[in-house]
Amino acid sequence: MTAIVDFATRADLPAMADLLHELFTLESDFHPERKRQLTGLQTILDTPAIGRLFVLRSDGKVVGMANALITVSTALGTPVVLLEDVIVSRAYRGGGLGKSLVNHVCDWAKSQGMGRVTLLADADNAPAIAFYAKLGFEKSAMVVRRKQL
Repeated sequence: MTAIVDFATRADLPAMADLLHELFTLESDFHPERKRQLTGLQTILDTPAIGRLFVLRSDGKVVGMANALITVSTALGTPVVLLEDVIVSRAYRGGGLGKSLVNHVCDWAKSQGMGRVTLLADADNAPAIAFYAKLGFEKSAMVVRRKQL
């Protein structure tokens, strides 16, 4: 099996929407709505200044993805990445592909002068929290709050 991480293309969007469906059925805060997910993905793809979409391909098939949204940290004085939508399809988990995907995005962020990569994980998703800890992500004292508009 040959696996590579690359920037997403328009042709990848349907497979990425399928992955988001899988992800959003695991997360308690979100619900799959394919049309909305495709709209969001298309917006990011069309506007690289707000973020970049990465896909993980195994033998040419999209089996994983990550979304690197770009903002600026006034604390660091640099651009930073909010890493979202990290998922490897269930059939491809456990072989190190997720690690390769996240490390690739982090390497890209560093090469672009980003000062930090931040991510969120469901508080009750122990496997995801352990996975990110193994990759060097530390717990933050910050608490997430949001307001739906």
